[in-house]
Amino acid sequence: MTDTLHVGYCATPVTGCSTTCQEWSTSCIRRYAGRDPKAPGSIAADDGRIRRLPGSDANVLRDTPPVTRTTSDQSDESDRAGRTPSGGQGASPAPAGTVTGQDPASSGTGRWGMTIPLADAPLTDLPALCGRLADAGYTDVWSSEATTTDGIVPLALAAGEPRLRLGSAIVSAYTRGPALLAQTAATMAAAAPGRFVLGLGTSSDVIVSNWNSIPFSRPCQRMLDTVRFLRRAFAGEKISEEFPSFTVRGFRLGVVPSAPPKIMVAALRPRMLEFAGREADGVILNWLSPADCDTVLPHVREHNSDAEVVARIFVYVHDDPAAARPLLRKMIAAYLTVPVYREFHLWLGRQAALEGMWSAWAAGDRKAALAAIPDEVVDELIVHGTVEQCRAGLRRYVEHGVTTPVLSIVNGDPNPMDLASALAAD
Repeated sequence: MTDTLHVGYCATPVTGCSTTCQEWSTSCIRRYAGRDPKAPGSIAADDGRIRRLPGSDANVLRDTPPVTRTTSDQSDESDRAGRTPSGGQGASPAPAGTVTGQDPASSGTGRWGMTIPLADAPLTDLPALCGRLADAGYTDVWSSEATTTDGIVPLALAAGEPRLRLGSAIVSAYTRGPALLAQTAATMAAAAPGRFVLGLGTSSDVIVSNWNSIPFSRPCQRMLDTVRFLRRAFAGEKISEEFPSFTVRGFRLGVVPSAPPKIMVAALRPRMLEFAGREADGVILNWLSPADCDTVLPHVREHNSDAEVVARIFVYVHDDPAAARPLLRKMIAAYLTVPVYREFHLWLGRQAALEGMWSAWAAGDRKAALAAIPDEVVDELIVHGTVEQCRAGLRRYVEHGVTTPVLSIVNGDPNPMDLASALAAD
């Protein structure tokens, strides 16, 4: 059985777009968020400024031909409990009485993260901005890796601020070889002793195969092999082994970290969620509502009741919902039409809510696909509204079990610290 990842093109091309294919993706959404697309500087230019993707690492729709892959090769595969996500059956909620959340005022971890680099701020300003984030009360900064900055250099620039923990959310288990990945993580652990968290994900076939010419096969196995290899490498072991998904001969880290970094795994559906609880130190979540955490987290907690839960949460501050939702619908369509996210939301029970978008998208009608996304889905998946409304929305994730919220502010703003400070933890 196969499925095809189709390319998404701009439903309403933006005046001044620098691409000839009129593509639109999360990067385009980020460029034009909250500003006049015709205004000077709306297009990314050679001005030293970073137009960061408002997302994590993967599943970005770009100008690429369709890629066909087998269902068994998709990241975060079928539910071992026997559910069939593709059939549209909703996921089973946590049993009555199950405690999946926490009181953010009393029993939370106190962690509050920000995605870096900050929007529209020159990368050279990042060390100083990280000091201001710590001053504002942030405890963590987390990177991403897709088409703009890589997942490591921003963290290295942030390492000089000793009050911040640094995390990658995520770097791919494919695009760096096993030895280089171990070296990279050990180097960051040396730069920020006890403060670096290696967040790993399988990424997507677009990023792995189309952009990096690496076969995207057996993602769950690749993740298992990578985590087990890294544990041994961080312990200083000399490794010569044929793992099921790669082979390493005679490798030993030249600098063994005194404090091995925590390893966290990005996951969507039960198999990878269970893996994160069983093999990693925690899970990294993305594109889900606070209530969805009640469905997702029992699969992690079953294997590790103390697992850390990081969630990247998209935040858009505004005072006009009618004007904001069209932008936010583009963000949702850019991600949730990708097969792995479609399967995730089918499993979560959103078939009825999103079938109109999926059907119109498959028929090539992008405008109809955007129009078919219900307001309630926008409101569930993206925290938006006034500053106070956004702060309340972020607290709901903590109440439902997220131990480390990581904000990704969608607003384009030449002074990103203004919003970052307003959204800092109490």
